[in-house]
Formats: sequence, structure tokens, C-alpha cells
Amino acid sequence: MASIKDVAARAGVSVATVSRVLNDHPSVSADARTRVLAAVEALGYRPNAVARSLRTDQTRTLGLVISDVMNPYFTELARSVEEEARALGYSVIIGNADERPDLQDHHVTTLLDRRIDGLLVSPTDGGSPGMLGAARAGTPMVFVDRWIPGVDVPVVRSDGRAAVRDLVAHLYGLGHRRLAIIAGPAATTTGRERVDAFREALGAYGLALPDAYVGQGDFRAGSGRRVTEGFLGLDEPPEAVFAADNLMALGALDAIRARGLRVPDDIALAAFDDIPWFVHTDPPITAIAQPTGELGRAAVRALVDRIEGRTGESVTLPARLVVRRSCGEPASQEPPSPVRRSTP
Repeated sequence: MASIKDVAARAGVSVATVSRVLNDHPSVSADARTRVLAAVEALGYRPNAVARSLRTDQTRTLGLVISDVMNPYFTELARSVEEEARALGYSVIIGNADERPDLQDHHVTTLLDRRIDGLLVSPTDGGSPGMLGAARAGTPMVFVDRWIPGVDVPVVRSDGRAAVRDLVAHLYGLGHRRLAIIAGPAATTTGRERVDAFREALGAYGLALPDAYVGQGDFRAGSGRRVTEGFLGLDEPPEAVFAADNLMALGALDAIRARGLRVPDDIALAAFDDIPWFVHTDPPITAIAQPTGELGRAAVRALVDRIEGRTGESVTLPARLVVRRSCGEPASQEPPSPVRRSTP
């Protein structure tokens, strides 16, 4: 493996000159820069990234802590983060929190020990001590998908409220009145927000959301199965189930089929977080799609802005309803207008 001395000898310059070229120092002549870069290419020289980070106080590395690597949404998010970071000259180290605050803190601590330049986090709960400590210590950080109210960190996320309203309008237009939700963890902002949006959208059509129709899940398939089994065991089961994420929707589908029931003939099913698999289920699942790739890219840009001394801004992008055939479609009519409440 070629060394910096080998590059200097081939280019006919000093080791110090090679170092200046590699660090883009302006004091090097154009001729010397050309000869050094030619020698680097000819010898296949690779600078020592660790040594360079000690000199520049930057590693050109970002940390990404995601909630659950098994969730296709976060897998796609991680891919877009890595692609955008690479385009901007950064590498990414990924940690999977597995929806556990203690594991989230472990990854945050490990990444900071490796001297990453900044951190992207999708918090698993209302704030684990290690992650909150890193944010308050001034570590360049951006929350992506989920966030923690009161923590002064840019947030890159989608707003699903309008899409949830569209979904409820769609279900109402298909004749469904008893609508239930498999909720995500109440400790997460996305878990709370999706239930609130669903309840608010139902209210616009004069529909209630009884406690029996709110099942507490954990963004995992097993909880979707368990909650749906409870719904199906009610004296008056719901006509439609809205799963607040894709894995819980797949669990719900398992529970429905285990009862010998069919979607949508016996019960309608819809999901938050569209995934490629949904077009291959029978029937294809109606879902709310987030702009996952755009979110990942925007999160990286916001973080790099903070690292490089610029203001990293929060970004909110709209989600959208994707209509398929799991709710009794096709339905070509426009969604009916919300119930207009008369004022006294």
C-alpha cells in the first residue's frame, strides 16, 4: 500500500506539500497540485481518514439511529440517507434501536465515541437520557420522522393529517361507519399524532371513536395481530381497521385470515406507511404513503447545514392517500363533505 512519502517522491515534492494538496490548502501552486493528484491516482493512495480527522476535527461521518431496521419504512429511509450523504461527501454509520430506549442510548454513545460529525435520530420514545444529553450538549443533530417536543433540534417529517382525513372520507364514502385504529406507542409523537388525526377526521363526519375501537400497538406485526383479534371478538366488530403503520397492518391481515374472514368482503383494512409489498397482497392494501426518500435526503441536508455552520431548518412534507382495493374499492366518486355542525 502506497504511503504519503511514496506520493511525495513520485510527484517530486515534500510530504508537507502532499498534505496541503490533500487538505485543499490554497498555498499550493497549480503545477504542484497537478503532479500530486496524478501521483495519488497512479499509486492508488488512500489518505488515513483517522489521522485526517485528528488534524481537521472532522471525520466526514454521520450517525443514523433508526427505530427498527426490520420496518421497511426505516429501511428505505436509511437508504436515502446514505445516498444523499455520499453525494455530499459523507459516510453513514447506522444503529438499530429496535424500539428500545436503552439500545438507542447505546448507539448514540458509541457513535459519539467514534467522533461522528453529526447525528440523525428517529426517537424511540419521549427522550432517552443519552440522546437528550447529546442534543443539549450541542451535538449537531436532526430528528427524522419522529421528534421530541421541547428539544431544540430541527425536525424533518411528514404531515399525515390531511391524508388521514382523505382516508376517513374515502371509508365514509364506501359506507363504513364503525372505524377502528391500531395505534402506535403513545410515547412516540407519530403514535399520538395518528390517533389524534383519526379521531379528528371521524368527528368531522359525526362519527365517534369508542375506546373499544382504539387498540394499543407497538409498530410491530405481532401487536397488529393481537389488537385485531380483540376487535374481531367484540359483539359489534368494526367495519374497517386503520393500522397506524405497515407492519401492524400485516399483522392485522394475518388475524383476519386466521378467522376465515376476507378483506374487504368481511372487514376493510387500511394502513399508514405504504410499502412495495402492499401491491402484492390479496387484495392490494389501501395506504397512506410518506415521501420517505425525500425525508431522508432533506434530513441529511439539514444536518450537514448544521455541521458546516449554516442554519439547519425543519422540513415538513405532505403524505398522501394511495387507494387500492382493501376497503371495498373501486370507488370513483369524490369523498363526501364533512358533516356541517350547526351553531346555536
